[in-house]
Amino acid sequence: MEIVKYKDRVQIPVPKVNGTDFRSDKVGPFVGPETKTGFIVQPQGRGFQIDGHNVRWANWAFHLGYDVRAGAVISLASIYDAKMETYRSVLYRTFVSELFVPYMDPAEEWYFRTFFDAGEYGFGLWAFPLQPSTDCPAHAEFMDGYYAGQDGKPVKVSNVFCIFERYAGDIAWRHTEIGIPGQMITEVRPEVTLVVRMVSTVGNYDYVMDWEFKTTGSVQFRVSLTGLMEVKGTPYTHTDQIISDQHGTLVAENTMAVYHDHFVTYHIDLDIDGTENSFQKLKLKPVKLSDFNSSSPRRSYWTVVTETAETESDAQVNIGADPAADLLIVNPNKKTKMGNAVGYRLIPGSATGVSVLADNDFPQIRASYSKKQVWVTPYNKSEKWAAGLYTDQSRGDDNLATWSHRNRRIKNKDIVLWYTAGFHHIPYQEDFPLMPMISGGFELRPSNFFERNPLINTKPYSPQPSFNCTFTT
Repeated sequence: MEIVKYKDRVQIPVPKVNGTDFRSDKVGPFVGPETKTGFIVQPQGRGFQIDGHNVRWANWAFHLGYDVRAGAVISLASIYDAKMETYRSVLYRTFVSELFVPYMDPAEEWYFRTFFDAGEYGFGLWAFPLQPSTDCPAHAEFMDGYYAGQDGKPVKVSNVFCIFERYAGDIAWRHTEIGIPGQMITEVRPEVTLVVRMVSTVGNYDYVMDWEFKTTGSVQFRVSLTGLMEVKGTPYTHTDQIISDQHGTLVAENTMAVYHDHFVTYHIDLDIDGTENSFQKLKLKPVKLSDFNSSSPRRSYWTVVTETAETESDAQVNIGADPAADLLIVNPNKKTKMGNAVGYRLIPGSATGVSVLADNDFPQIRASYSKKQVWVTPYNKSEKWAAGLYTDQSRGDDNLATWSHRNRRIKNKDIVLWYTAGFHHIPYQEDFPLMPMISGGFELRPSNFFERNPLINTKPYSPQPSFNCTFTT
C-alpha cells in the first residue's frame, strides 16, 4: 500500500467544472426548449403477446433472450405469410457481437484506450434497468434478464428490455390516383412497428439498441449513441492558441474532447426460408448504345449483373468502395411463382465508416475485421464473437478476419452475415458536457420473399374520435 514510483510528465491546468453537471437538480434554471407531454392510447389494448420470452405481434414471432456479453439476443424470428398460411423463417439468431472503440491520441496517457466493449467489459453486463415513460413510452412492456454472478448465483437485471408498438405518424404505403377522369382516389396505410429496446452504459457512453420489426417483413437495426465524451485537460482556452495536432476538439476552456471511432458489429445468422442460403451482389452495368446500331433515341441505360459469392473472400464488402447496388441473402432452393429466388436485402444506413488505422497498429491487428462493413462466413458454433472468444489482451489471431482467411465455401450453405455500423466521431461543442443522440444502423428488407406487397390486403385505418386527456400527478 505504498507508492513506489510515479511520473509527472506534464502539467495541465485543471478544467473548469461549472455547468457540466447534467443532473436535473444541478443544472440550474430550466431555460431550454419546452415541449408538451404526449401519450399513446391503445383503446383496444396492446397488439403483441409475450409468453415467457416468446413474442408474437402482427405477422411476426420471435424469441428474446439475454446474454451477459451480447445483451439482447433475438432468435427464431419468423413471419406469417397469409398467402401460404404459414410462418416462414427469417432469422435464426442475431446479436451485437462486438463494439470496438479506439481513441486517436497516441500520447502515453491515451494510446491504450482502444476498447472492446462487449469482449472486455460485457455489453449485457452493463445494461441497466430502463426507466418507464422516459427510456421507453408509457405503454411499453418490460422484461427482466438474468446472469450467473461470480459466486454462481443468478443475478437479476430488472427491466433490461422494453417492448412497445411505435406510432410515429409514418406511412407504410400510399397512392393518389388522378388518371381516371373526374375521380381522385387516395389510399393510405399507416406504419405501426414493434420495437425491442435495450440500453447499455459502458463507462462514459450510453448505447441505445433498437430492433424494429415492420409488418412489411423488414427488420430495422438501430444503434444510438449518447452520454459523456472522453475528454482531457489542455492548456488551451481558444483555438487560436493551438499550433499542432491535439487529437481532438476544444469544447470548453482547458477541455479537449478526443477523436475516436465506434464500430458496432452484428452477428446475423439468417435462415431465409431454410438453412441453405447464398450471398449475392447486384451490380449496375452501364450500357452505351451506338448511333448506328440502335433503334432507340436513347444513347445509354443501365442493367443489373448478379454475382453469387462462392467463397468468403467473394462476400467481403467495403460499402462506398464496392460498386454493388444491392446486397442480398437468398435461398436458391426456393422460388417465387415468377421464378425469382426468395431473399432479403441488406440496406446500409448512414453509419458506414471503416477503420483507417494502419494495418500494423496493434489495436487494428486485434480488430482487423473493422476494415470492411460486410463479411459472410459459413455457420460455425464457435465463431460468435468478432474480436475472438477471449478478447482481453488478444493478439488478433482469433477474430472474424482471421477465420475468413480460410476462404471457405458459402454458396448454398448455412451462412452468417456480419455487419459493422461505423461512426467516426469528431466532437463538437454541442456534444459537451453530454452528447445528444446520434444514430446509425441498417435494414433487412424482403426481396422477392413474398409474391406481392404483403400489406396490400390490410384493412384501411379507422381513426378514433379526437379527445383530450388531463393527467394529474
